[in-house]
Amino acid sequence: MDVRFDLDPSVTPGLRDGICALWADVSNAGGAVGFLPPVSPAQVRPDLLTHLTAMAEGRTRLMVGRDADGRVLATAFLTFNGHRLMTHWLWVYTVMVHPSLQGQGAGRRLMAAVADAARTFDGVTALRLTCRGGTGVHRFYEACGYQEVGRVPGAIKLADDDFRDDITMWLELG
Repeated sequence: MDVRFDLDPSVTPGLRDGICALWADVSNAGGAVGFLPPVSPAQVRPDLLTHLTAMAEGRTRLMVGRDADGRVLATAFLTFNGHRLMTHWLWVYTVMVHPSLQGQGAGRRLMAAVADAARTFDGVTALRLTCRGGTGVHRFYEACGYQEVGRVPGAIKLADDDFRDDITMWLELG
């Protein structure tokens, strides 16, 4: 499936609903994007509104991937670092690709679009993100050029007896 990536699309009700549906679909398929299944679009909406508020304030940018019909199939939020000594890198949050596209290269194209966009931002030289251990997703990011630069054992609690590492990944844009 062909996915078109756009930076800073107009935030319409359709886009908001599409991101909420994608977030729920990814979560319910086992994706590590802040929720445990089962989750509904209504349950993820408050987290999306936090991202949208940051966008309205100019602190966050949105990369969205859509099909030819405009259906939201991928997202990543690029957040500027507010610390004056760390403004040269961005956080990448809520990286999602619809489960139906897994293994088809859409994730790599999303991450390439994120890096390409970040290279156009004044003074930005690197990207940083975190991912949940135990999923193998860090290997995906490594394949996209990121390197693991830190790991906090057991920092993520999924259940009383299920703790996962919080893995920090870094990409030099040079």
